[in-house]
Order: sequence, then structure tokens, then C-alpha cells
Amino acid sequence: MNHLIVTPTALFFAVALVTVAFFISLKEKIGLEKDLVTGVIRAVIQLTIVGYVLTYIISVNRAWLTLLMVAIIVFNAAWNARGRARGIPHAFVISLLAIAVATGVTIGLLVLAKAIAFVPSQIVPVSGMIASNAMVAIGLTYRSLNSQFHDQRQGLLERLALGATRYQTAITVVREAIRTGMSPTIDSAKTVGIVSLPGMMSGLIFAGVDPTKAIMYQIMVTFMLMAATSIGSTISCYLAYPQFFNGKDRKSTRLNSSHLGISY
Repeated sequence: MNHLIVTPTALFFAVALVTVAFFISLKEKIGLEKDLVTGVIRAVIQLTIVGYVLTYIISVNRAWLTLLMVAIIVFNAAWNARGRARGIPHAFVISLLAIAVATGVTIGLLVLAKAIAFVPSQIVPVSGMIASNAMVAIGLTYRSLNSQFHDQRQGLLERLALGATRYQTAITVVREAIRTGMSPTIDSAKTVGIVSLPGMMSGLIFAGVDPTKAIMYQIMVTFMLMAATSIGSTISCYLAYPQFFNGKDRKSTRLNSSHLGISY
């Protein structure tokens, strides 16, 4: 396996590839130059720190340290999902609850089924995969909710005027937002092994694990991510959509224009 070890020269060429994206963004005036530079710097710093922290946690093998690491992962995922909310009130709390439930339920079922053991070397990486996918799904649901409430404002107002409840008014928007959040994971599951070669399965096979077991593990991971994104998207949507309304009862309910750029 020595030929797979990354050398400083290989890293240099990897950075050179990032500069291609940088100059494309600069030339096409996309405006992602700052994000690219920030992403590279943060990735190097965060991966270095997390690598040493994980080494320590795995060597110590304490349950409370494992749970603390999972909590940090969930917190950061919720904080990043909040950034996609574009003014939705209580977005961080909603994201935190949705990601925590998605991660907790999925990890809990996997541990109960003895698919994974409650050891940091398994719990922490799997929690990271679940939380990151839930974070992306929730961010997409927020974007969908914002755009749909803005674009369909007139139709939603008409439903309210005809006496519809908040749920009756927003249900089509909520369903579309959940669908948007789940779509990338579903599309990925459709093409896994055909378009994309799963890194986890490939890594296990390269490490000498029986291919059958590696395949079963990758199938488990794929289904796990589909479940997590569906749970996260559903919880976040149903908690977020009431934030687009104000008024305490049906007669006084209105679309909340404070964060949609709507004026009456």
C-alpha cells in the first residue's frame, strides 16, 4: 500500500487543481474566489485538528468522549445548515433538532441491529456521514421553502383568503421542499456503483476485506443516508414552514413578509 501514500508533491498538484477552479470563478465573475480560498484553508486546518483528535478519542475509547464528538459534529452541521436558511426564524434550533433526531435514530438502529459497534472508530465516522448528508438536505429544503413562498405568494395568499389553514396553504410547498432535500441522496443511490464508485466500499476492498462484506456495508450506508435525509428534511420542513406565517388564529393568519422581501 506504500504506493497509495500521499506525498507533498501530490498535495501540491492537488492545490494546483484548486487554482483552476479559482481562476474559472475569477474569469467568469462567479464570485466564489473568497469561498474557495476559505474552503481550502479551513479544510487543511480542520482535517489536521480532527485527525489528531480522532486518533486520541479512538485510543482512549470512552463513551462520553465519543458522544461529545458526535454532539460537536451535529452542532456544526446545524450551524452550517442555518446559513442556508436566509432569514428563517429559529433556523438553528430547527436544524439542530432535525439533524440530532436523524443522526440519533439512524445510529441507534444501526447499533441495536449490531451493524456497527458503539466504539469511536465506527460511531464517529458514521455520525459524520449522516450529519453531513442531513445538513445538505436541510439546506436544500430551506432554499426551496424560501423560493416557493416568495414565488407563489399570490396563490398562497388566495388560499388564506378562502379560509385555508396554514397546513392546507403550505402543504404543496412543504412536499416539494422535502422532495428537493431528498433528491440528491436518491439520485446518488440510483447511480452508485455505475456512475460513482463508493469510497467506503472501495477502501474496504483495498484493505483486504471480503468483497461481499464490503458490498453489504456500502448498501447499509446508502440506505442509512436515505433514511437520515428523509427524517431531517421532513422535520425541518414541518418546523420551518409555520415561520412563514404570522397571526394566532385562522382569521388573523397572514404570510410573514419580514424575511421574504414582500411588502403589502
